[in-house]
Amino acid sequence: MHIVVCVKQVPDTTEVKINPETNSLIRTGVPSIINPYDHFALQTALELKAKHDFRVTLVSMGPPQAKSVVQMGLALGADEGVLLSDMAFAGSDTWATSYALAKAMKKIGKADMIFCGMQAIDGDTAQVGPGIAQQLGMAQVTFCEHVEVDGRRIIARKLIDGGYEIVECRPPLLLTMIMHKDYVPRYPSFPAVHSSLGKPFHVWGAADIGAEAQYLGLKGSPTQVSSIYPPAQREKAAMSSGSTHESVEKIMDIMRLEHFLGE
Repeated sequence: MHIVVCVKQVPDTTEVKINPETNSLIRTGVPSIINPYDHFALQTALELKAKHDFRVTLVSMGPPQAKSVVQMGLALGADEGVLLSDMAFAGSDTWATSYALAKAMKKIGKADMIFCGMQAIDGDTAQVGPGIAQQLGMAQVTFCEHVEVDGRRIIARKLIDGGYEIVECRPPLLLTMIMHKDYVPRYPSFPAVHSSLGKPFHVWGAADIGAEAQYLGLKGSPTQVSSIYPPAQREKAAMSSGSTHESVEKIMDIMRLEHFLGE
């Protein structure tokens, strides 16, 4: 089987800065990491590769520096990497991003499974994965914690309200991944990074994937953000010491002061 994994570079910070003209995040000068949900999706794909000898291709969309997250994935064991990088993609909303990634999937060729993180921590929309599936006319299973493959059967454990659901599907299939509580992210060693530099890596622009300009960037995005702002800073938490009884009394006093309780 051939697995394609979508990975995104996201800011490694809680100090969000907003461009007042475009209402988009300012990423310049902010350290970046691989989106944690995508990291889990990548590790899931690589575990299936190790077990079944599947082929794994990585796809990312972003500025030139996003190459680093694809290279990290190659060092971890992926076979091929693709970066979509073009000023035509700048400002794309989730629909335009899904469109561009779906066009890249078509250029890559047949994929039996597409893995995406549940959502990106810089947007939290959880829309791109399902959007790709819709663009490709592909079945999808969202919020998956575990995936197994038995022949041509794909067995996914999906998070639902109050528990889990076991879903059995046939390829082609898109899955979005959550992170289970025992997950520990893996990072490549220096020798692995060095040895991965010879693996196939492609940088594609809009023309390379046959994307139409009217469906890309700010102008091609049906979602227009009218305003965006960082959340207001809250007051620091108050620490309490003493016995359990004393701490409870202090909490009750605070709740009465804030009118959560009657006098």
